[in-house]
Amino acid sequence: MSSSRQSHSSSNTGRSRHSARIIAQTTVDAKLHADFEESGVSFDYSNSVRVNGDQQPRSSIVTTAYLHNIQKGKFTQPFGCLLALDENTYKVIAYSENAPEMLTMVSHAVPSVGDHPVLGIGTDIRTIFTAPSSSALLKALGIGEVSLLNPILVHCKTSGKPFYAIIHRVTGGLIIDFEPVKPSEVPMTAAGALQSYKLAAKAITRLQSLPSGSMERLCDTMVQEVFELTSYDRVMTYKFHDDDHGEVISEVTKPGLEPYLGLHYPAADIPQAARFLFMKNKVRMIVDCRAKHVKVFQDDKLPIDLTLCGSTLRAPHSCHLQYMENMNSIASLVMAVIVNDGEEGNDTGSEQQPQQKRKRLWGLVVCHNTTPRFVPFPLRYACEFLAQVFAVHVNKELELESQIVEKNILRTQTLLCDMLMRDAPLGIVSQSPNIMDLVKCDGAALLYKGKIWKLGVTPSDSQLNEIASWLSEYHMDSTGLSTDSLYDAGFPGALALGVVCGMAAVRITPKDMLFWFRSHTAAEIRWGGAKHEPGLKDDDRKMHPRSSFKAFLEVVKKRSLPWKDYEMDAIHSLQLILRNAFRDVETTDTNANAIHSKLNDLKLEGMQELEAVTSEMVRLIETATVPILAVDVDGLINGWNMKIAELTGLSVDNAIEKHLLALVEDSSSETVQKMLLLALQGEEEKNIQFEIKTHGARTGADPISLVVNACVNRDLHENVVGWNPAMTKLTGWNRDEVVDKMLLGEVFGTNTACCHLKNQESFVNLGVVLNNAVTGNEPEKVPLGFFARSGKYVRKINRVQVIFL
Repeated sequence: MSSSRQSHSSSNTGRSRHSARIIAQTTVDAKLHADFEESGVSFDYSNSVRVNGDQQPRSSIVTTAYLHNIQKGKFTQPFGCLLALDENTYKVIAYSENAPEMLTMVSHAVPSVGDHPVLGIGTDIRTIFTAPSSSALLKALGIGEVSLLNPILVHCKTSGKPFYAIIHRVTGGLIIDFEPVKPSEVPMTAAGALQSYKLAAKAITRLQSLPSGSMERLCDTMVQEVFELTSYDRVMTYKFHDDDHGEVISEVTKPGLEPYLGLHYPAADIPQAARFLFMKNKVRMIVDCRAKHVKVFQDDKLPIDLTLCGSTLRAPHSCHLQYMENMNSIASLVMAVIVNDGEEGNDTGSEQQPQQKRKRLWGLVVCHNTTPRFVPFPLRYACEFLAQVFAVHVNKELELESQIVEKNILRTQTLLCDMLMRDAPLGIVSQSPNIMDLVKCDGAALLYKGKIWKLGVTPSDSQLNEIASWLSEYHMDSTGLSTDSLYDAGFPGALALGVVCGMAAVRITPKDMLFWFRSHTAAEIRWGGAKHEPGLKDDDRKMHPRSSFKAFLEVVKKRSLPWKDYEMDAIHSLQLILRNAFRDVETTDTNANAIHSKLNDLKLEGMQELEAVTSEMVRLIETATVPILAVDVDGLINGWNMKIAELTGLSVDNAIEKHLLALVEDSSSETVQKMLLLALQGEEEKNIQFEIKTHGARTGADPISLVVNACVNRDLHENVVGWNPAMTKLTGWNRDEVVDKMLLGEVFGTNTACCHLKNQESFVNLGVVLNNAVTGNEPEKVPLGFFARSGKYVRKINRVQVIFL
């Protein structure tokens, strides 16, 4: 599905788009399943997957019927039986067709006392099981969170056979799944959950002992542990991508099986309705895909159909069973991997009760077997617990990856800003790093003043101009556009772009734009599985991993990987910086003397007029889009702009007068101390990286990493904070005599300044240099003449710099 949108993004808009994609994909799932039910053996799987994105379902009735069938299914798997009870009377209101035989069959090994019970609608459950078993069931049924007690060991009254009773509540009653227990496996204690934890203990210890920093190592360890724990023939980690398609990212198999590692699957292979059920029922077992399903009979007097979504016995859809058989996977066990869903909004919920974190289905741990396989409930419960521990570690890895990405983006933004000050605006495409390093892309381009600069894989110049014209005509009201498919977004020339199909574009000025391009997803996919032998050919009509992979490649030939929210946030942030920089460049080009005229008009007379200029400079620093701080000769903070206050959580009032070393991480103290020492000696360092602590609402967050340029001369209020021996020799004024004086007015001025300027023009020239430096332009070299303390006239070339940290 294509996603076209303005460049600005947030977690809320991201969730909205994902919700819309789920709804759209569900209608596609419904159509595919309806086609399967109607076509039978003539069903063409690959064709259905390829074309369903371009066709709408025949009506909403198809989708409604599909969802009803998923949620209100009438069949179970035959490895156990099911009873539904009235919550008040404990009488049967629904039962699976095999329940009477499994639960009331007379065993010759157990003497029968009186008439054996008949199981049907209205039967009291207490007549089916032994007195201790009935007592245990009734006690459990009276507890609110009844599922916490699963499984409950019960024995049938007539046969004496043991069963695990697995209970959950639904609207209208209680559902109990009964799974047979081998007499040799009957636990000595009822603490089934404790037994399950013990089964998973070794695997959990192994996961927790892994060092962080490698999702691949984590997933490989997980599949190996599940492989040893369950003894299935194949175990895979299956990850869902942002566009909902799936990928096998780790795998272990028994010898002789074809590997699926690296396979990508269309989103329709695991329908949205099935994913929703995995969020509710986190472990799913299919014992035998060839086994005949068992019908469930329900009391006709019930006002609604009972849902079997939470039942361990719920029968799978016929389409999925056909898929399993085609791939020779007769049995399966699947565990959901559920993680936190990014940042949370705080528009709901009270302060007393924090909002519950949103969750999302990151992926699945999938087990396949080539023969029927039944896993007892305690072992499945152990797998569920193991999957929860695995999900915690996956969440940590995702957070770590996100932090690394954000740190790299921030570093790149800082370097790009530095380029802008040195060579605006072409530095972002002509130097390294460049705009391609900001986000993952295959190419990028700058359209500026009618000229084009290109990097990597991009459309031709004429095609870029066509895209710019199309954006101006159809998206003029937006500041940019991002899409994973220019074809779906409506660009007429999309099919002629070759491998390029995804684009993020932002407008810098009405006529100037920046572009990032991505190739179609199929160009990036490499399957690590076995290749065909010469002469062999798959039947693409059948549902099979290979045909799924081929269908996926067909689907994504017109689509790139989607643009992530944090990538668009980085692009949007750079857009704002560039718009200001380009505006300054244009202003300079159109009227190079504007600042001179403005300063001349001010007719600076004494300190009152001078303060107006200084205040304007301070305002520019305070509202800058990059973090800026300054320190005095003692290392105390005397400048702290709004951007660095936002990043660190430390307000200006709380930052001023604090020592810089008290605000940085201990690991950075030596670096900062050296930088300050050198700066005070007149030696300026570039691209120094250190970490600064977070405060206030951001306390506990990771420290902020800064890449800084350290310069001497003055603080945010133009006060001299560095006066090296060379300046003392040049001017005749000692450092102590000029510290805390205003550079423009008190140190250099036309009236009572230490260093008396020759005329008003010299004063204005110095003011222009300072203003350009503060606004982010390259510091200029200008003739600066003044009278030293001795009365000697000194004429020097002056290059003014400010502190940008």
